[in-house]
Amino acid sequence: MSLQQDPQKILEHAKLMRERAQNEITRVRVEASTGGGMVTVRMDGNKRVLGIVIEPDAVEDIEMLQDMVRGAVNEAVRRAEAEAQQRVDRMMGGLVGRLGFPFSLAGG
Repeated sequence: MSLQQDPQKILEHAKLMRERAQNEITRVRVEASTGGGMVTVRMDGNKRVLGIVIEPDAVEDIEMLQDMVRGAVNEAVRRAEAEAQQRVDRMMGGLVGRLGFPFSLAGG
């Protein structure tokens, strides 16, 4: 019986693909900097901040530092999402669209 003919196999395959996608996302690492490198944020594919580096000169103006940290974090989130989506798209090879149901990277 083919994958298209057995709904249970389709669901099992989708679950396996989702697990693989989650594993791939976990391996994503991105970095974003602002202020000419004065603030750098490292983040994983689950959008967890792995590290923040702040150059000493950035501490002189607290408001500017806050803006740079916010900007670097937001850019890191954007990059993490984009990289995770690219990896999942490559891995899935269009499978989700062919199965005809939505796929979410979120747990559940």
